[in-house]
Amino acid sequence: MSYFARKLGFYVVALWAALTLNFAIPRLMPGNPVDILLAKLQQRGGAVTPETRKAYALLLGGDDSEPLWSQYISYLGNILHGDLGVSVSYYPATVSDVILQSLPWTIILVGIATILAATLGVLLGAFVGWRPGSWLDSLIPATTLLAAVPYFWLALLLTYLLSRVLGWFPMQGGYDVTLTPGWNWEFISSAIHYGFLPALTIVLASIGGWLLGMRNMMVSTLSEDYVLTAEAKGLSSRTILRSYASRNAVLPSVAGFAISLGFVVSGSVITEQVFSYPGIGSRLLGAVTNNDYALMQGVFLFITLGVLGANLLVDLLYGVIDPRTRARS
Repeated sequence: MSYFARKLGFYVVALWAALTLNFAIPRLMPGNPVDILLAKLQQRGGAVTPETRKAYALLLGGDDSEPLWSQYISYLGNILHGDLGVSVSYYPATVSDVILQSLPWTIILVGIATILAATLGVLLGAFVGWRPGSWLDSLIPATTLLAAVPYFWLALLLTYLLSRVLGWFPMQGGYDVTLTPGWNWEFISSAIHYGFLPALTIVLASIGGWLLGMRNMMVSTLSEDYVLTAEAKGLSSRTILRSYASRNAVLPSVAGFAISLGFVVSGSVITEQVFSYPGIGSRLLGAVTNNDYALMQGVFLFITLGVLGANLLVDLLYGVIDPRTRARS
């Protein structure tokens, strides 16, 4: 029990440190979101007074004339109450509304693409590693090349070939704007059609890492004593591959997969920008461009919770699977 208590205590401290950095980093950046809103107000002919500036500062989550420690206390209190402030970029929408509207798109797109890339990469890596030096090894340079090319270049290339030349998929957007979003097949099929190309880009760009990692682990595992013993017993190749080699070689990939799922909530900024996809990545980029402190902090908070949650899950899972981990800790 002390092992799990220490792990939970560590992640509580890590969460506090992440929240503190989340508070500090946007305030170290140049610019001020209050000044941005006031500039927009002046462009529309509105009058700007000191009272107006203070009201806008309070609306965005706190008075920036207060000391930093006071702003920090207010920031932590607002988070505990679920108040993430008001977004400058999408004013007067709250940060919570902006994130909740964008997060499902990102989780579905990046989540499904991550699961597909990991599954295909691990399966292919297992077969390639089972027969090293065979013609299957020729898959490795091709997939690593896709992972090495600039990500935006791959997205633009696929867009040109599959959308502009062949016309198979839409070039931009998350669904047909003539449809009303809802849980009906017409809208869902439209979202799948629009999301296929961005998902394909993510899969092609990331499958090489999974394949190469699993292949190398398989090659290393095949030289272990328990695999040689299974071969000496006369077990079939399929049994050795499934029950001995793959089950042990896949453990690092399981840890990597859980951590990758933690980063799903951060989205894929480049993919969403290229395809104008309505996900959390494009919202984060808009927040950085407009010095939207509240939205940046809200997105970073969700990313932090996702990554820490995935790492905690992996640590606890390894503690259950491998008792040696608890003993060494």
